[in-house]
Amino acid sequence: MSCLMVERCGEISFDSPDQNAKCVRMLGDARVRGQTGVLSERRGSYPFIDFRLLNNTTLSGEIGTKKKVKRLLSFQRYFHASRLLRGIVPQASLYLLDEDYLGQARHMLSKVGMWDFDIFLFDRLTNAVGVKGNSLVTLLCHLFNVHGLIHHFQLDMVTLHRFLVMVQEDYHSQNPYHNAVHAADVTQAMHCYLREPKLANFLTPSDIMLGLLAAAAHDVDHPGVNQPFLIKTKHHLASLYQNVSVLENHHWRSTIGMLRESRLLAHLPKEVTQDIEQQLGSLILATDINRQNEFLIRLKSHLDNQDLRLEDAQDRHFMLQIALKCADICNPCRLWDLSKQWSERVCEEFYRQGDLEQKFELEISPLCNQQKDTIPSIQIGFMTYIVEPLFERWAQFTGDTPLSENMLNHLRRNKAKWRSLLHKQHSSSRSNDHSGQVTGSQEQTLNEEETP
Repeated sequence: MSCLMVERCGEISFDSPDQNAKCVRMLGDARVRGQTGVLSERRGSYPFIDFRLLNNTTLSGEIGTKKKVKRLLSFQRYFHASRLLRGIVPQASLYLLDEDYLGQARHMLSKVGMWDFDIFLFDRLTNAVGVKGNSLVTLLCHLFNVHGLIHHFQLDMVTLHRFLVMVQEDYHSQNPYHNAVHAADVTQAMHCYLREPKLANFLTPSDIMLGLLAAAAHDVDHPGVNQPFLIKTKHHLASLYQNVSVLENHHWRSTIGMLRESRLLAHLPKEVTQDIEQQLGSLILATDINRQNEFLIRLKSHLDNQDLRLEDAQDRHFMLQIALKCADICNPCRLWDLSKQWSERVCEEFYRQGDLEQKFELEISPLCNQQKDTIPSIQIGFMTYIVEPLFERWAQFTGDTPLSENMLNHLRRNKAKWRSLLHKQHSSSRSNDHSGQVTGSQEQTLNEEETP
């Protein structure tokens, strides 16, 4: 007897002519390869489900009913999860973290509130067997515990882990930028912002959970292209959401689908879960860059009039929206080495879209032409018109805290470095345009121009 497949929709099909057992997916998806092993299709799937147990069992015997098959799979998941909760590191392929890196990852989590947190290193340290990284799941489990959300909302740890695995795996790891590592980076930034005294003194557990969930899922299932691309190619998502906040609506609806499928909040009253779903939507939709001016104007008005009342749930929610917007575009405010990596990744994603548009003879979108749009010029424009206005207002709101000053200092230094690199590119381009013969005086002039 052998399992033929485990489909993404959650069905488990057996090749018995008189028996076809189906079991709802519980903790991640997997596919059975051949008759001897399991091939996990989605990154970070945990725990490992060894379907060889089923291969050696006669369906007409011990597990002759769907209920018993489900009980077997459920027990296996509970057993491995309970070992994890008791602090027992699973062996062989039952890893949440690779044992070699477990101690280093734990050490990093002890400093998760520091702005110089290196999410790329953390992602490498949270390698699970056979997957690239497990940073989003590991980070969220830790932060839910740190903020007391598991106890406050009486969340089941196995169900929480299952939901987070679903979120992490629905990010596209092939995207250079919009992937689970970006989601983890935004979540870590959101954690830092939630600790700012001006905001932290008023936040409720619901506010904190909403902020972390929205940060983790704000780009889930991102296709690696922008909204104009979806619209001009008549993508079904553009039609579904009538060309308005297409990606953000998709991220939100996908998150709600996973929340319901996982039943993470099923024990809460219906009106509470409905309110959480709506507020999640409001937060995620706020990340639409096309609404940047709308939020900036409103924030400026509140700050100028000094009429923000964070005792009011509506004002707190607005500031959570601003915090998420800041977290989403905070890359230029990171240390140069981290910021530069993110800049190169997002531009690589832009260029891939441009190549795709060129291939299908579509007009190349702004910032997506690798021959014309250089990384320094893209980043300088982004910092000048998008990042600086938002973070200056955020600093005004927080009262120029050490974190806000640190971010603005990084932003200014990084912008200066990109300007220096752009200047060097222009100098190099001018020298290449010459006939190839450069006099000594000209060479000296060029060298002087290249000096920042």
